Amino acid sequence: MSDIPQLCWTDGDGHHSARWRSENGSPPPKKVQLADDTLNADAAYRLACEGTALLWRGDFHNARQLLQALARRADKPSPAARKKAKAPGTATPPTPAEAFHRHRQTQGERARVLGKVLIPLDADYRIPLRRAPDVAAACLEAYGPADGPSVLSLRELLGLVGAHEWRKKGVEIGALGGRIHPYYGVFSPVRGEYVDLVASVPLPSPAPALAFDIGTGSGVLAAVLARRGIPRIVATDQDPRALACARDNLARLGLARQVEVIEADLFPEGRAPLVVCNPPWVPAKPTSAVEYAVYDPDSRMLRGFLAGLAAHLPPGGEGWLIISDLAEHLGLRPREQLLAWIAEAGLTVLGRHDVRPRHPKAGDPDDPLHAARSKEVTSLWRLGAA
Repeated sequence: MSDIPQLCWTDGDGHHSARWRSENGSPPPKKVQLADDTLNADAAYRLACEGTALLWRGDFHNARQLLQALARRADKPSPAARKKAKAPGTATPPTPAEAFHRHRQTQGERARVLGKVLIPLDADYRIPLRRAPDVAAACLEAYGPADGPSVLSLRELLGLVGAHEWRKKGVEIGALGGRIHPYYGVFSPVRGEYVDLVASVPLPSPAPALAFDIGTGSGVLAAVLARRGIPRIVATDQDPRALACARDNLARLGLARQVEVIEADLFPEGRAPLVVCNPPWVPAKPTSAVEYAVYDPDSRMLRGFLAGLAAHLPPGGEGWLIISDLAEHLGLRPREQLLAWIAEAGLTVLGRHDVRPRHPKAGDPDDPLHAARSKEVTSLWRLGAA
C-alpha cells in the first residue's frame, strides 16, 4: 500500500481521490465539501473554523478573493477579546515568553483556517479552473516531476508561486556584488546584517586556507567567505533543497570550484582554521520547511555546533557563531545558558561583534513581538578552543 497521503471526496459522479500535498506535513482533511463562486465568505469561514475543507470548483480569482476575506475575518479580534481589551486592566501582562507562545498559537490557528481552501492540480501541474494562472514551473521547482493529479491548499500554492518569483529575481547581496536565488523551502537572505558581519569582521591571522560553512542554506555565507579570498570552503547541509540551492548559487557566482557543497549533519570530516555557523535563532518548533531556518527545537543545532566545534578547530582556529539575541528578549533562552554551553564545550570567547537589525519589523510598534524585536541585536561570536 502506498504511503502517499490521499485526499478523498464525493460529488455527483461518486467517490474521488488525489494525492494530498502539504509542505508542513499536515494530514489530508477528513471533511471535504465542494465549493464555488456561490459560497459567501461568512459561510466559508464558519465551515473552515469547524474543520471542513473547501475543494474549489469555481473561478480561481474568486478563490483568491475568498482567501483574503477569510484572512480579514481570522485577523479580526473576537467579541470576547475586544471586551477584555476595553475592560479596566487588572490582569497581569503576559511575560515575553507567554506573548511569543500566544502569538505562535494565533498564527497556527490562522494558518489552519486559511489552509482549508483547496485547489486541484492536474497530472501536469495545471489548475483546471477558470482564469487560473500557469503554476507548472513553480510546482515543478517545489515538488519535482508530477506523478498524477493532486490537491493542495491555495495558501501553500500562493507561497510556492511567490518563492518561484523570488528564485527568478534573486536577492541582491552587496557583499557579493551579485544575487542569491533562494529555492522554495530555503531561507532567503533578506536580513542582510548577518551577511554584513561575516563580510566585515577581520579574518583570523594568518589568513585561513580553508573554512567550513555549517548549515549553508542558500550558500550565501560560503560565497561571502570565497569572495573574501579564502581559497577553499566546505559547505554542509542536510536538506536536499538547500544543497541544490547552494550549488546553483555558487555556480551562478562563479565560485563552484572554490566551494564544495556536501551533505552532512553539521560538520564535515577534518579541521579548518575558520568554522562559520548561522543556526536558527529561536528555540521553538517549526511548522513548515522554511521555518527550520528560523526555529531550532530545543536549540539542537546551536548546541550541536558548540559541542563539536573544538574537535574541528586546529590550534589557533576560530569558530564564528552568528546569532541574534531575540530568544533572550523573548525569555526563551537566557544569555547565561548560551555562555554555559560555550564553556561546557571547551570553548572561550575571543570577541564579539554586534549589529542592530534593519528589517521593518524591528521598528513596527504594531508587531505583537515589538517589545522584544526593538531590543534585538545580531552578534558574531568569535570562539576558540580553551
